[in-house]
Amino acid sequence: MTQVTDGRKPLLRRWVTRGLLALGGILTFLGVVLVVAAWTEDISIDGDLGVANAEVVSDDFSRTLVRFYTSDGAEHIPQVGVLYPSGLKVGDVVEVEFSKENPELVRVAGRGAVVTLLPVCITLLVVWAVLIPVVWWLRRRL
Repeated sequence: MTQVTDGRKPLLRRWVTRGLLALGGILTFLGVVLVVAAWTEDISIDGDLGVANAEVVSDDFSRTLVRFYTSDGAEHIPQVGVLYPSGLKVGDVVEVEFSKENPELVRVAGRGAVVTLLPVCITLLVVWAVLIPVVWWLRRRL
């Protein structure tokens, strides 16, 4: 009975180790995708740039909505919200940059994908700073 239990512990540790490494890999992949997506959206905006003043109409945890008018007088309130909304409050008037081809794609003027680098890098640094010692400890016990 003792031999069966002893044989299962290394197998369980091995699977836990692999699971933790897979989790770290998935989180790293998602971080890279987030940065690439932000850069892609910035490139789309820069390709056909429009500028306008926008009023912040809603500020939720998940998104910040702004209202702005394009040069043709059309009102736009992008349903996905504005990119890089840090520090905005309802009622603020802020300059935004948008894609003339797709006015739903809008960001706060002067901000870009570089803003995503610091939080993503810090998150990944913390993830791997925790995972590496845990995986090392589990493998050492094997």
